[in-house]
Parts: sequence; structure tokens; C-alpha cells
Amino acid sequence: MLHFEFYLFIIGLLIFLSALSSKLSDKFGIPVLFIFLGIGMLAGSEGLLGIHFDNAQFAQSAGTLALIFILFGGGLDTKWKVIKPVFKEGIILATIGVVLTAFFVALCIYYLFDFSFLEALLVGAIVSSTDAAAVFAILRARGVALKKGLSPLLELESGSNDPMAIFLTITLLQIITLSGTTSLYEWIFSFFVQFALGTALGIVVGLVVPHILNKIHFSYYGLYPVFIIAWVLLLFSITSMLGGNGFLAVYILGITINTKEFVNKKNMIGFYDGIAWMMQIGVFLTLGLLVFPSQLPEVALHGLAIALWLLLVARPAGVFLSLVFSKFSWREKTFISWVGLRGAVPIILATYPYIEGLENAQLIFNTVFFMVLFSILIQGSTLPFVAKLLKVEAIEEKEEKEAPSSPLFYHTLQQYYIEENSKVVGQSVAELELPPDFLILLIQREDKYIRPTGSTIFEKNDILLIKYDKSSEYKKILKRIF
Repeated sequence: MLHFEFYLFIIGLLIFLSALSSKLSDKFGIPVLFIFLGIGMLAGSEGLLGIHFDNAQFAQSAGTLALIFILFGGGLDTKWKVIKPVFKEGIILATIGVVLTAFFVALCIYYLFDFSFLEALLVGAIVSSTDAAAVFAILRARGVALKKGLSPLLELESGSNDPMAIFLTITLLQIITLSGTTSLYEWIFSFFVQFALGTALGIVVGLVVPHILNKIHFSYYGLYPVFIIAWVLLLFSITSMLGGNGFLAVYILGITINTKEFVNKKNMIGFYDGIAWMMQIGVFLTLGLLVFPSQLPEVALHGLAIALWLLLVARPAGVFLSLVFSKFSWREKTFISWVGLRGAVPIILATYPYIEGLENAQLIFNTVFFMVLFSILIQGSTLPFVAKLLKVEAIEEKEEKEAPSSPLFYHTLQQYYIEENSKVVGQSVAELELPPDFLILLIQREDKYIRPTGSTIFEKNDILLIKYDKSSEYKKILKRIF
């Protein structure tokens, strides 16, 4: 029992130190993901705690589970209205951009290592995706705001390019291990099937889940996030078993759910943001434990050369070729190129060659790990400087607003009485899907006053205090909803 308690203590200590280390990021500008990896390495077999860990299969499984919730949390935090104007550019970057980046990286690796071109292309695919969480954590920590269009593009690209990188990695592994028995036709067909299924199932489930949440009326708030967790796991597993891309499905699920109103929406978005951070800490600690720091110096020179090639040639080539017909300026494209931070996904994917028993698996893992360290530290630390240098920072404009003539806004407040035969009796506030500017401020129920939330159920004889600015449409909305 003491043995089990000791390991719980170590896990709790590592998580505590990781969470606390975010303050170092805020104060000194050190990328927080770099700190997570460092803590994992210090706790490993060659570190201070001496925890021996070399189970690549467990690291891959833990990384896959973490990635499911990281992608879902990223999707849930993404607003469709914000990314819609840059949707085309984001998808092109997340697909064609990933393929081009992988190809250009492969050219460098092919000449540096004694690899076949397929093995070089495999490494290129592994490092081809970017990490949205890392980018925006650094920008928020340093107080950098980007010009309109840049932030949503980076958010969409970074969140949606992981499925493409995973697809390329798995496909290339299959080609290598099966001696190239897969034809180009089969590869293209598999791509369209995986992405079509992932997108379709993600949208369908994303439309259904909010409706169920609003109808089910759980007695306990804690069951709502549990219910969504079940749907996330079911969607990923069912999509994968049907031959679709489960990672894309859960990301689309998050985006689609966020387009709808549902019970406790604001609280649950915050809850899953915490889950995503927990998963990031867990996966980076695990991957930090998996690496042996003494093996990194032997790949440092080649790793540095590939990392610089990726940063200065491969990523910019992929971005500029993908966005050749876009509205973005060369300064913005250059910044998008520089923002391509590598995060957890490349290291997770670097465990795949281990599982398949590739001869150069250890070399691939160590090289990828070194490249991720370089990317997080160098690119992450210089993001604010590069944003300023390329003049892509947003200029904040302070608007002067006249104070309202009455602090009570009496002219926008209305009362509404819910009759016994009203169709909203027994429904929750979230089920009504009210316009954003139609606010139910207070509910009088007999001699009690209730401040409504999304889960509040309407009862007969309730008196609602409603604020709605567009008085001309007020009666239409009441007639349609109530």
C-alpha cells in the first residue's frame, strides 16, 4: 500500500510543479510546454527522481487519450463565426500545407541520415503539425494581440492539422512495414474516407449532443460534463472503427457543439479547458520520462540542422505555396511560418515507429524530441519579437461611448408572464436557444426571485424580467419561443 501511495505522491508532486511552473512562463517568457518536458526529464531515470520509464506503448496510448481531449477542448474553445472568414485558408494549410512541409523536411533528412526516402518522409510527417495551445499560451502570457484574421487562421490550422499529420504517419508506416503494397489510389481513397467520415460524424453528433443536454435535465450538475466525456470517447472509437479519422471527428464535435446553446455551457467550456491543460501536462511529463537525455547530444547536430531547415525553409515553403492565392500579405505569411511551433503531437507520433519495430526508431524519437525542444524554446521565446518586427500586432483603438441617460435601462426592460398552457413550461433556458441580446435577467416564482442559468426550468406562473434592445422584434421573439 505504501508503494502505491508513494507513486500517487510522485504524480501529485509532478502535476503540482507543472501547474506552478506556469508562473515562470508568465514572468520570464519561458514557454510552459518546455518546462513541462523539462520536469518530466528531471523526474526520469537519468534525472533527480530516477523514475525508470521506457514503455513506448503506454506513452503512445496515454498520448492518444490526451490528444483526444486536447483536440476536443480546442474545438470547443473555437467559435465558428470567428474562423468562418478564414476557413478555406485554414483547411488548405492544415492539409496541403502539412503535406508540403513533410515533403520538404524529408528532402533534408534524406541527405543527412542514411534513411530511405520513405523513412525520411515518415519523419517529415511526424513533425509536420503545429501546436495551437503552445502558440496562444505564449502570446497570452506576453500580452501579444494579432491583427484581425491571423489569430483565427492560426487557431484553425493548428487545431485541424493534427489529423492530417497522424494520417500521413500511419499511412507511411503501413507502406514501410508492408513493403509498399498500398497503391496511390488506395492511399487517396483512404484519405477521403477517413476525413469525410470524421467530418460528417463530428457534425452530426455535435448537433445532437446539445439537444440531448437540454432535454435530459440531470439532477446533478456533475453529470453534464461526464455525459459529454462519454460522447467524446464514443465518437472517437466509433469513427475509428468505421474507418474514419477519430481525431478530426472530436475536433469537429467541439466546434459544432460551441455553435449551439446548451445547459451550463460557459461552465463546461471552462471545465474542458482545465481537462485539456491536465492532458497536456500528463502527456508532456510522460514523454519527458520516456526520453534519455544522455542520448540527445549524439543527435543534436543533425537535429539542429533539420530544425533550422524546418523553421527557415520547409515550413515557409509550405505556407507560402499553400496561401499563394490568399489575401494575406508577405509579412503575415512570414509570421504564420514562424508560428509553426511543434508540440506534443510530433513526440507522440515518434513513438509509432517503436511500436512497429522500425530499425531506426530510437534515432527517430530522439531527433524528433530534440526538434520539439528547439521549436518550443527558440520559436516560442521569439514570438512577441517577431510579431513586432513584422508589424502584425493589433492596434487597439479606444472607443469613447456615451453613458446611457438612465442607469436602469428602463426602456429596454420587459416583463412576461408564463401561463399554465405555455409550451415553455418544463423546458430549460438553454433549450430556447435565445438570441445573444435577449436576456432573461430575473424570474419571480411566487415569493422567490431566481437568477436564471441555462439549466433553469420554467414553471407555470413564472414572471420573467427580460432585457432586449430591439423592441420592434421583441414580440416576434416572444411569440416564436413562448
